[in-house]
Amino acid sequence: MSFPEVVFTIIEEIKCPLYKAGDDFKLSGKTHLVEDKNQKKFISTAVIKTPRNKSVCRTFFADLTSVLIKYGSVDKIPGLVMNCSGCTGVVRLEYKEKKLADHKPVRTKIDKDIGIATKLLTKFPIFQTLDEVDIKKLVPMLKLKKYAKDTCIIKKGDAGSNLFLLLSGKAEVLVDEKTSIGFMGRGEVFGEISLLIGTPAGATIKVVDMVTVLLIYGKDFKKLLNMFPSLQMYFAHLLAQRLSKTNVERSEEFASGMIGKLSENPPTELFQTLNLNHKTGVLTLSVSKGTGYLFFREGLLVGSEYNGADGKEGFFELLNERDGRFKFTPGLDKKYAKAPEIGDFMWLLMEGARRIDEG
Repeated sequence: MSFPEVVFTIIEEIKCPLYKAGDDFKLSGKTHLVEDKNQKKFISTAVIKTPRNKSVCRTFFADLTSVLIKYGSVDKIPGLVMNCSGCTGVVRLEYKEKKLADHKPVRTKIDKDIGIATKLLTKFPIFQTLDEVDIKKLVPMLKLKKYAKDTCIIKKGDAGSNLFLLLSGKAEVLVDEKTSIGFMGRGEVFGEISLLIGTPAGATIKVVDMVTVLLIYGKDFKKLLNMFPSLQMYFAHLLAQRLSKTNVERSEEFASGMIGKLSENPPTELFQTLNLNHKTGVLTLSVSKGTGYLFFREGLLVGSEYNGADGKEGFFELLNERDGRFKFTPGLDKKYAKAPEIGDFMWLLMEGARRIDEG
C-alpha cells in the first residue's frame, strides 16, 4: 500500500556539508492525538526518503518532521518555503509538489515556468536556431536579474564572467564616463566578447531605464556552446559584427602606420583591429622573447614569426604576450604578398584564447 507524500526541494545551499541545491526529499505520514480517561497520547508516523547515496542529517530531518507535526497530515501542508535549523551550513527548502497515493504527480510550478520561459525565448534571435526541446534544456542555466536606473551592469576593464540577454528596459554603452557609443534594448546580447576571447570588458554598460536580464554564468556558457553548435555560429557572427563596430574608429590611425604599448592595446584587440579593417602590412612586436612579426593581407593573417615558431603556433605565442611595444608598417614583401591564409582569423582568436585559459 502506498501513502500520500509531498516533495521538498533544496533551492539554496550555503556551506552545507551534506546536501546541495536541487536535492529532493519526500515526506509522508500523519500525526494522531489519542485520548482516554487517564492520559493523552500523541503519535507521529513520519517517513522521509532521501536522494540516492545521500547521508542522513538528524537536524534536517527533525525540521521536516516538525512540518508534519504542525499540519497533522501531508495532504494538509500548504505551499511553503523554509530554512533548516542549520549546523555548519544552512539550506533553504521549497514545497515542490504533492504526490497522492496511486495517482500521477501534479504538474509542478517549475514545469509551468519552464514552459512559459521556453515560449518566450523562441522569440529572441539568439535562440531561433533551436527547437523547443533544446531550449527547455538550457532554461535551467538562465538566471533572472533586475538592475535599477544608473546601475552599471558591466564596467570597462572588468574580467568577463557572465553572458547577458536584455529582456526589458534600456542600457547605454559607454567607452568612458562621458562618451556614449550607443544604446541597447530588448533582445540584445552583451558580455560575449570577454567570454569568447578572454579580454576585459571594452565598455561600460549602464542602465538608463530599469533593466531586466537573463544571465548565463561563464561556466555554463561554455557548456552551452558545446551542447549546441548552432549557437557557436551565432556568437562567431555576433563577435565579428561587434568587433567591427568597436574598431571602426581606429581604421584611419593604421592608414599610415602606428606604434604603441601592448599594455594599452592588448594583442587580442590589436590583431582584431587589423583584421576587421582589412589592413595590409607587417605588425612588429618587441616582447619578452624577442621580436615577433605578424603579416596581414587585406585583414587576412598570412604569416607569423616568433621565438622559432611560425604559422598558427607563432600567432598563438604572440597572442599570449601582455607587455612590450608594437609597430604597424603598411605593405608586404613578395614572400607574403601571395601567401595563403594560415587559418580563419576568428577561429585562431578563439583557439588561442582557449589555450591561454587552459594554460
